[in-house]
Amino acid sequence: MASDEADDHTTMLRGFIERFAGVLSDSGIPRMPSRVFAALLSSDSGRLTSLELAELLEISPAAVSGAVRYLTQVGLATRERDPGSRRDRYRVLADGWHETMLRRDQVLLRWESSMGEGVALLGTDSPAGERLKESMAFFAFLRRELPQLLERWQQERTELLQDPSSGSRL
Repeated sequence: MASDEADDHTTMLRGFIERFAGVLSDSGIPRMPSRVFAALLSSDSGRLTSLELAELLEISPAAVSGAVRYLTQVGLATRERDPGSRRDRYRVLADGWHETMLRRDQVLLRWESSMGEGVALLGTDSPAGERLKESMAFFAFLRRELPQLLERWQQERTELLQDPSSGSRL
């Protein structure tokens, strides 16, 4: 790729990263982790060093470190080191979304439990108690359905990985 083409590609990639990071940020993921995750996800290898991320995103290594800390805590990325190297690489996890959704079950249970306290306090004969009861039922529904949904995804993912005609390189 010629220098001008490489610059154009980098500019377009940075634009995509910022747009996708904005979507993630609007969904509740902090801005800097959203940017780092989008950069990792859009790299061919799915692995970048702190320096590579800092240069691509035009941010400080400290900002990369904080973002990666968040991403590792929520299960969307991991830190690894090549044998014999002192340089960390950050890698997006192939099944990160799946793992994140599995953890979501625990969050839903906590929300459901907290809402149950509100229902007990307010009773179902009040509008607030009725809203909490409906919300609690919704989260109970999600918790019941989530395992089957994730299992179906695992089956579909396995089929995609095994089918060379799908054009996918999952």
